[in-house]
Amino acid sequence: MLELKHISYSVSDAGEELSILKDISLTIPDHKLMVFTGPNGGGKTTLAKVIMGLVKPTSGQILWNGEDITELGITERAKRGISYGFQQPPRFKGLTVRNLLTLASGNEALSKDQCCQYLTKVGLCANDYLDREVDVSLSGGEVKRIEIASILARNAELMIFDEPEAGIDLWSFARLTETFEQIHSDGKATMIIISHQERIISLADEVIVVGSGLIQHRGSPRDILPKILSDTLGSCPVLTNGGVQA
Repeated sequence: MLELKHISYSVSDAGEELSILKDISLTIPDHKLMVFTGPNGGGKTTLAKVIMGLVKPTSGQILWNGEDITELGITERAKRGISYGFQQPPRFKGLTVRNLLTLASGNEALSKDQCCQYLTKVGLCANDYLDREVDVSLSGGEVKRIEIASILARNAELMIFDEPEAGIDLWSFARLTETFEQIHSDGKATMIIISHQERIISLADEVIVVGSGLIQHRGSPRDILPKILSDTLGSCPVLTNGGVQA
């Protein structure tokens, strides 16, 4: 179980304190698929980075499986089963896709067939990619899919994906949503997905709308989606009720 208790995060800008996250408390039970959505700049990516340890909160506490991990770094959180997929994944000159999947899995004997399974789930053919370097020769969409495959290879308990649909073609997006559905149905991992896509939002057990550094609303896709989709004039009703905590 993931528990966030009174998480706040602020930065200094020209001598002024800007609040990015404002006293957020949130509990995410095991094996749930949660989607963070909301306007750009609302704080959802920062909140995800706080969970991974990429950003240290100004105040508050993070508990993972009952352990306080607030002061732990990225590596220590990864060892505890937390993984993160970046919106713009890093590239690694000299490192092949096979190397990356092997490192992620922790299995030096990872077979080609196993690599193929991970790559197929994100719409890539192992024969075309295993020996290629994860460098500038790959498109942004290809790097994104390879990173997601590496997260699958890690078999993490908590998987965080920041806009996994970014830069991915429609065919691969369909395969990706099928993969998320399969992971969820397996019941072995908790997933947090940051997305604006209706198809991904509809997969969620619960949707959390983050805006102005607060949890503005939370509920089932059935409750949240109609309100978001009706927002044609820029006054989304789920962003006008103030923050909610849980």
